[in-house]
Amino acid sequence: MSANLPRISVVIPTLNGGSLLRQLLQKLTVQSVQADEILVIDSSSTDETVRVAEQHGATVVSIGRDEFEHGTTRNLAIKQCSGDIVLFFTQDAVPATNDLIEKLVAAVIRDQSIAISYGRQLPHPDASLSAAALRTFNYPDQSRVRTFSDRETLGLKTAFVSNSCAAYRRSCLEEIDYFQEGLVFGEDTCAAGRLLKNGYAIAYVAEAAVFHSHNYSLLQEFRRSFDIGVLHNSEYWLIETFGRAEGEGGEYVRFELSMILQQKKLYLLPVFFLRNLAKYSGYKLGSKYHVLPQWLLPKLSMNCNWWKRLPKG
Repeated sequence: MSANLPRISVVIPTLNGGSLLRQLLQKLTVQSVQADEILVIDSSSTDETVRVAEQHGATVVSIGRDEFEHGTTRNLAIKQCSGDIVLFFTQDAVPATNDLIEKLVAAVIRDQSIAISYGRQLPHPDASLSAAALRTFNYPDQSRVRTFSDRETLGLKTAFVSNSCAAYRRSCLEEIDYFQEGLVFGEDTCAAGRLLKNGYAIAYVAEAAVFHSHNYSLLQEFRRSFDIGVLHNSEYWLIETFGRAEGEGGEYVRFELSMILQQKKLYLLPVFFLRNLAKYSGYKLGSKYHVLPQWLLPKLSMNCNWWKRLPKG
């Protein structure tokens, strides 16, 4: 790449980051293209997160745990960093190669129409079959650039990105007034959808990979899907613009089932059915959250603190 690179900022929201945060920061120090600054927004960690971040040259901004919100916190970070390109990681996404930043940034700077580039997510070595299947399904080994017209064939997946590993052109985020605030989560998808509508493109860069996966319990799967249902109901323009999520969900169920059968792990079938029942019922309940009792909502959600901010009644 040219030595005349735009200024690059890395942003990492943290809460008790543990060993994976240390691995992420260590990987950032050996990248072929170095970030000009690393900004950690820490939600009052009680472990060594702040010390580890500072040891690796990061600037740390501390906020209260109740202050964290996916869009609001990232907007706070953007306004405190100076990069022309801003890379977002989550604390548990560990770069798989030493040229991840180089490849993500290259995708943005080589084409002025690309507002976002995001990387491939590989399952951690300890990932369960379901966790590995989800990453394989959502993050194929072929790169692709998506535009608004792709919604006709890809539906809602056209606007799919993940702030676990993504680079944004700062000027494009400024155009849409940064990330949308007040969302239960999904600030990345909403930003992608708005940028696509504005005529920009999104680059999926399969060669820029991180290790990132979650071995969710059945309850966690339910709660995660509940929040997706809440997002799709509260931001119904996503569905109106790009299409419904159920078709993609059905494709994934068939994909995971084929993995179980191919690997001859038939003992996983009972949990497979229970897991997907939990996800389906969570999504359906989340999409009708507005008719549920308010006291119940935090118990169903993975982001229980978010509900405390909603007006009563």
